[in-house]
Amino acid sequence: MDDDDDQAALAAYRAGDRTAFVRLVERYQRPIYNAAFWILHRPEDASDVTQAAFLKAIERLDDYDPQYRFFSWLYRIAVNEAVDLYRRRGREEPLEDGFDGLLDGAADPQERLAESQDTARVRRCLRLLGTNDRTVVTLRHFAELSYEEIAQVLEVDEKTVKSRLFEARKRLRTLMNGRH
Repeated sequence: MDDDDDQAALAAYRAGDRTAFVRLVERYQRPIYNAAFWILHRPEDASDVTQAAFLKAIERLDDYDPQYRFFSWLYRIAVNEAVDLYRRRGREEPLEDGFDGLLDGAADPQERLAESQDTARVRRCLRLLGTNDRTVVTLRHFAELSYEEIAQVLEVDEKTVKSRLFEARKRLRTLMNGRH
């Protein structure tokens, strides 16, 4: 599925084929969930945000401008939902210890342990970043969006994305060097 497939699925949905949107959910559910998880660090919240993002997308489909990628528009909805939920909480939630599935590629138990410890450290440091910093780092390094896509999601210029990412990386590096 590519951007043309997204547009075809949207056209079919608008024409009354309610199952057409399922193709979009199947295509984007995982990246949306992953972005929400990296912002919120709670599987149940990430699931809630994922569901809410798709529901809002359906509700606001008339606001979608086909000039832009559907994924970028949907991602912006999801990131906004995740950030709103994070702010509503008004506090940090404790980290969960499970990293199941993140390190399946490690060759031996020693390597898996080292990677697990590194992953835990990165997660702890990400949690210490502000919401805006964590969001831009997540979009670039975990969701692997381009600068242009991040700019669309955050509704800012690419220069602003680069500047925010530079500053966020600097703060993250400082935290990582502080041995959190």
